[in-house]
Amino acid sequence: MNVLFIHRRLPAQFKHLISFFSSSSQNQVFGISQDDAPICQDNELARVYCKHYEPPHEKSPNIHPFAADFELCVKNGLAVAAILTRYKNQGIHFDIAFAHLGWGEALYFKDVYPLVPLIGYSEYYYHSQGTDVDFDPQYPISLEHQYKVRTLNAQLLLGMIASDVCVLPTCWQKSLFPQELHSKIKIIHEGIDINNIQPEKDAMLILPDGTALTKQDEVVSYSARNLEPYRGFHVLMRAVSEINKRRPNCHIIITGGDEVSYGVKLSNGLSYREQLSREINVDPNRVHFLGFVDYSLHLKILQISSAHIYLTYPFVLSWSFMEALASACVVIASNTAPVLEVIKHEHNGLLVDFFDHLQIADQVDRIFSDPMRFRAIAQNARATIVQHYDLQNSIAQYQYLIENLTSYSGVA
Repeated sequence: MNVLFIHRRLPAQFKHLISFFSSSSQNQVFGISQDDAPICQDNELARVYCKHYEPPHEKSPNIHPFAADFELCVKNGLAVAAILTRYKNQGIHFDIAFAHLGWGEALYFKDVYPLVPLIGYSEYYYHSQGTDVDFDPQYPISLEHQYKVRTLNAQLLLGMIASDVCVLPTCWQKSLFPQELHSKIKIIHEGIDINNIQPEKDAMLILPDGTALTKQDEVVSYSARNLEPYRGFHVLMRAVSEINKRRPNCHIIITGGDEVSYGVKLSNGLSYREQLSREINVDPNRVHFLGFVDYSLHLKILQISSAHIYLTYPFVLSWSFMEALASACVVIASNTAPVLEVIKHEHNGLLVDFFDHLQIADQVDRIFSDPMRFRAIAQNARATIVQHYDLQNSIAQYQYLIENLTSYSGVA
């Protein structure tokens, strides 16, 4: 098969699928991405024939601010269409194509390859009320911003209409989309590599200051792409201060950058970590900000953590959340969607009010005061991933989907 993946930051959500297809000599795997995408540095994906385009940087003068993002999506779509046209002129045919629909890159795919089945990863349909945008009263959003949020769905809707099938990882994300599109949406999680992500009782982590930590120590972990309110960082910091007071031997490891992946930057130019570090006192000897870490170190942190804190607005699930469960951490998570699809309180994790930092500290106390009591919860956490989110099951679901869209059976 000739398989194409389109995403500005490949491999992203398609990493496992790309690895699956590129592992077989029967397939040729193509990618289209922006020129600084991580796939360029991923040796495991060296067999992918990847074409890059330069992302648009400038918005047209005098364009309405609400339309500016859509204009960039159009430019992304045109850049990808130019690459697709060159492929078509070279006589290259694709049997199946995958594309993330969030940035307009697949807007014109069907104009170039009208007969090639397109699977669109639609991810998230924005609402100005009742989900992430108006969730946190500490960071209120203006009415004007709510107007803008509605327009963010424009390119997504166009992409979904052009796609043969759309894929989402959770039922809650599907519920956000207009009812008219539900028949087009399939629920397939990206999958967790349970053979690579698993508990390791002898794991040891050496911190930059030389401190050695193992599973026998009191270790709490927290991970986010960037440390920001969408992932509850402001609440975490309050909880950390309380945990420091209660548990003098507890180490808290925090990973993530200082940018903003979601939401709004602070007007004073500070990162949320810098701002909250000025407002909230934490013990620097026991609270370790490691910034961005490579994936192997991220997994080792989870392996030595007895408790992992995961907080999120009602928004997309983080992979780190699922990886913590697969690593048999006792996960303390906010009782928000779509976390509630995965965690049942006191069975495979602990649920807390997103805004209640004292409740988070209470649960940390419980875990370390009676660790044997929570061993079953940790085991159930991993069992949940093994039974419902195993990568091999996700690949099988995609194979079935592809067989129904193409003439291929038993997809290589």
